[in-house]
Amino acid sequence: MDVRKTIGKNFARLRKEKGLTQHQVAEASGFTQAYIGWLEQGRRNPTAISLWHLAQAVDAMPADLLAPLPEE
Repeated sequence: MDVRKTIGKNFARLRKEKGLTQHQVAEASGFTQAYIGWLEQGRRNPTAISLWHLAQAVDAMPADLLAPLPEE
């Protein structure tokens, strides 16, 4: 699977597990809600610093966003 899709799926899962909306995460991370949506769809390729800010917004570590997904 593409790394962007892995990051997006992991981010969406973590966000939902925390009961957060895309809007709440956008405010906490400093990214736009549109960016969060694109990220979750695997349409964005975040930088290392972006991964850090995104992970912090969902109370996770950047490595959590890169964790392999179960085979689909």
